[in-house]
Amino acid sequence: MKRAKGILRCGAALIPLLSACSLAPALKVPVVPAGDAYKEIGPWTQARPADRLPRDSWWALYGNAEIDELEKQLIAGNPTLAAALANYAQARALADQARAGLFPTLGLSAGAERERESIHAPLRGATTPTYFNSNTLGGSVSYELDLWGQIRNEVAAGEANAAAAAADLENARLSLIAQLVDDYVELRSLDRDSAIFEETVTAYARALQLTQQRHDAGIAPGLDVAQAQTQLNAARSQAAQTLAQRALMEHAIAALLGVSASTFSLTPAIVAIELLQIPSGVPSTLLERRPDIAAAQRRMIAANANIGVARAAYFPSLTLGAQGGFQSTGFANWLSAPSSFWAVGPNALLSVFDGGLRRAQVAQARAAFDASAANYRGTVVGAFQQVEDGLATLNHYHDASVDEKAAVAAAQRTLDFSLALYKQGAADYLTVVTSQTALLQTQLEALNLDTLQLTASVDLIRALGGGWGDTA
Repeated sequence: MKRAKGILRCGAALIPLLSACSLAPALKVPVVPAGDAYKEIGPWTQARPADRLPRDSWWALYGNAEIDELEKQLIAGNPTLAAALANYAQARALADQARAGLFPTLGLSAGAERERESIHAPLRGATTPTYFNSNTLGGSVSYELDLWGQIRNEVAAGEANAAAAAADLENARLSLIAQLVDDYVELRSLDRDSAIFEETVTAYARALQLTQQRHDAGIAPGLDVAQAQTQLNAARSQAAQTLAQRALMEHAIAALLGVSASTFSLTPAIVAIELLQIPSGVPSTLLERRPDIAAAQRRMIAANANIGVARAAYFPSLTLGAQGGFQSTGFANWLSAPSSFWAVGPNALLSVFDGGLRRAQVAQARAAFDASAANYRGTVVGAFQQVEDGLATLNHYHDASVDEKAAVAAAQRTLDFSLALYKQGAADYLTVVTSQTALLQTQLEALNLDTLQLTASVDLIRALGGGWGDTA
């Protein structure tokens, strides 16, 4: 027994020395060139990061209480977010499973059996009983020495994958909230379109009444009445189409919240949503803010650790084990010293020939790392593109909106002039129709540009990782 204890003490002393080896290669993160500043900067954006904006509340800067309430409902009920949370919990549990390999395994066993031995059993003695009892009570302990860092690399890979799943959860949350704000902005834009169509239908109805009166008085031909009726019916049709689009957008919001579209509704309203001024920061800070970039990098770390796991299979595994207990044919002397048994010692295992299995596993691990590195680089490059897209869109849509609003004012003056000339008989009704069409189109386009700027601001916030502080 003293000899066994000595072996265990020696093995315990060797563990720190033997566990210092790791076969995982040094991590090489792909270099992705980043500029000193973003190319597309509008006059209303700031070139440097300004106040920090926590990712938990960026949507609140739009100053809309309804968006705040819808966001709470999305967090509580969205099924995609619930799935991402479950995936994170699963990754966390897998990491805990890998970490369990760092500790020894303890076991207890007990048994009380009635046995019959074959009379033809090898080495059976003449006095050996055929029937006998076997009562056993024992325990065992085993510990695999992590000589080549296999277990520690498995733990590192598990932790990296869990961190990637946490980043996936944050990315899903960011994307879903951004989609919610986008849909809400679009729905309220359609409400504004509906209000424009309502005013337009009223104006066209008055124009039809005017042409009808002039026709009844013999001043205007029937063509004018037909043209006025066409304009009115077309406007009513567009109004109905807008209501259909609004219904679909309302259903989309319900799906994001995880509720039935049949029981969800948002009352039509004209809602003013302020366009944010978003500091764009510098390109290098984007790598610290984007959760999808963080997830890609952590998966690259996990893939690198898996190379060490695969390479460790080339070397022998060494397990220290011990077991002992009591065994007897009866209960009377079961737990006495003569009934005790024990065994202690190391166990080594080395695969000598596997038909190229380990070589293929190492090659697979290296290829998986190369793929994760390429995915990381692609994610970063795509992130830079999305930010530049957002800045360019906001910049040019802002200029277009200024010109379009001026066009609306000009179109309104043109319509006023054409109606006055028509009443005086100095212009035909086609001039009025043309002016009416131009005014409606410029009004809708101006509203559309306002909506595009809002959605572009949401997309830019999403591209910046949900904020614009120096760090995530």
